[in-house]
Amino acid sequence: MFTRNLLSLIFSFFIIAFSSYLFIPKSAPSWLPDSVMWPDAGGISISGFERNSLRLGLDLQGGTRLLLEAIFPENFDGDVDSVVEGTIQILRKRVDGSGVSEAEITQQDQKKISIQLPGLSTSEARDLLGRTAKLKFCEPASTALFASESCDESGTFVQAYGEIDNKIIAMEGSLLKANSYVGSDQLGNPALVFEWHKEGPEISKQVTSRIIGKPLAIFLDKELLSAPTVNSTIVAQGQITGLSIARARQLVIQLNSGSLPVDLQILSEQSVDATLGEDSINRSLIAGQLGLVLVCLFMVLYYGALGAVSVIALLSYSVITLAIFKLVPITLTLAGLGAFVLSVGMAVDANILIFERMKEELRLGRSFVNSLEAGFDRAWPSIRDSNATTLITCLILYSLGGGIVLPGMGSFSAPLVQGFAITLAIGVIISMFTALLFTKTILFYLGKIRYVRKIVGEDL
Repeated sequence: MFTRNLLSLIFSFFIIAFSSYLFIPKSAPSWLPDSVMWPDAGGISISGFERNSLRLGLDLQGGTRLLLEAIFPENFDGDVDSVVEGTIQILRKRVDGSGVSEAEITQQDQKKISIQLPGLSTSEARDLLGRTAKLKFCEPASTALFASESCDESGTFVQAYGEIDNKIIAMEGSLLKANSYVGSDQLGNPALVFEWHKEGPEISKQVTSRIIGKPLAIFLDKELLSAPTVNSTIVAQGQITGLSIARARQLVIQLNSGSLPVDLQILSEQSVDATLGEDSINRSLIAGQLGLVLVCLFMVLYYGALGAVSVIALLSYSVITLAIFKLVPITLTLAGLGAFVLSVGMAVDANILIFERMKEELRLGRSFVNSLEAGFDRAWPSIRDSNATTLITCLILYSLGGGIVLPGMGSFSAPLVQGFAITLAIGVIISMFTALLFTKTILFYLGKIRYVRKIVGEDL
């Protein structure tokens, strides 16, 4: 038992030390005097993996909220939902590529898309999202008959062109019908079936006939989607084989959305002032600090020495939790801050159950160490069940927050609810760790000190 507790103690202190290093802000708080030496920490950077600051959501950081609508051409007979879903994927890739990875992009109606972009002005948001995705078909540079721009940085592929009536026409998404689907080949394997229209069949015939045995690359927004090998001349209709069913379905969405020149019209835009977020952060921090002080004060006054140990565990819990928020990273919204403040109070529940069990065992005349073991063993079922029900609730909130589709009303989602659920779930898991590992280990070693055992006995 001694060896096991020693390893637990070393592991606990290592986790706390690492979390403290990760959690320390990059710069000193404004209320500290300039004479205070601030440690040069504030995050971690290993081989391109960087976590230097907490990720803040739109309501805390400020930014832009947009409502877009996809404008379809007249007499469109394709799958609207598939095109909108593909458009959302394209927008998300654009946003992630720009570094605004905490953006929230959700479908609000059949043709409407809601976007929240923390840290961007309205003009920057329009420039990023307003352009139409362009689907291009590119051939190897060695087979090109016409001078063309490169499709990739290496210059391996260039835009494919054909010629009709002395007119050079690019092989691009506007020539592809938005009716691609997943079928099967002669062997029953998944096959993506696509169809050309307008000048597409003739252009496809010219391009594919000269690159038989070579790849025809498909690019969307400068991203390579696929590069299938051309086995024969393709005219009006063709298929792509060798794909998994999941990849084929994903590529269908990308082709159908990229093949259509969908314009995105901005229905409304709202700029969120960062000062509002700063005020929310300050109020939340005050609430969290006040709640932490009151909980610690109650534990010390009611449980004495045992309560003092729980205070150390609670402070450790706070540091570890905030470090995980930075490390994952979690997009911290106002709702997430509320969940964290709530979890501070919930974090002492396990300690209270354990201490009450210990008090019962000590009153029966058992030794401190035996009371400690019995207290943890008997309190564990209650701790496990109460936290399990909270985690189940978090799972339900996260699932429902991901989007609910109502007939005729489109899809509705609540990202703030998801953020609350994730934050609370992390808090519950870390609270069990600090109570069952850290608190128990500290009490085990303190229980070997006669003076501590005496103080605990007087507190009871």
